[in-house]
Amino acid sequence: MAALLRAVLWSPRQAAWGRPFHRLWRCSGQDPRRWAGSRPLPSKKNPLGTETEKFQMVYRFDAIRVFGYLSQLKVAQTALTVVALPPGIYWYSQGLMTFNSLCLAGAVASFALAMLCWMSHFFRRLVGILYVNESGTVLRVAHLTFWGRRQDTYCPVADVVPMTESHDRPQELFVRIRQYSGKQTFYLTLRYGRILDRERFMQVFGALDSLK
Repeated sequence: MAALLRAVLWSPRQAAWGRPFHRLWRCSGQDPRRWAGSRPLPSKKNPLGTETEKFQMVYRFDAIRVFGYLSQLKVAQTALTVVALPPGIYWYSQGLMTFNSLCLAGAVASFALAMLCWMSHFFRRLVGILYVNESGTVLRVAHLTFWGRRQDTYCPVADVVPMTESHDRPQELFVRIRQYSGKQTFYLTLRYGRILDRERFMQVFGALDSLK
């Protein structure tokens, strides 16, 4: 996964992608109109009282849109691979396909399903944007769904484990966003992502002196 991230970020086309990303994600406390070709999905974890409260963007990872497209592409590729398996079984029963070819098709479908589960497990936890409300009590995490669309999840700041209390280091490719309640873990990259509001970011995750 680290190699995939580096390939996306260091692709020759990344410079061309950066301009539309900047226009797409440029906002101040407001949701982008589109992300990976879709509107943000409503979160069922929206705390009461935050519907009308403004959120300040404190972190963003521009390349999340590319990972959304990769997720959608992987779902489509896996679906096509699995759908092609029943016709292969029928052709084998009719003597139109050898047993080795059928086994190869089954292996390819199984591998595609395994890769989809592995990639989806990571993509659904990869952070695209972080917001903090004005009172500094709620963290809003924008991440991907299984289908590559945007999903917002709300976490009480008091439940977020500061990075100063974890074994993760800002220099690592990914650091975890964990909760004391253990409900869900997210991943963000401080190496390639951008901290837009350092003060609010440190209020949630603690002082990151090594980022100076």
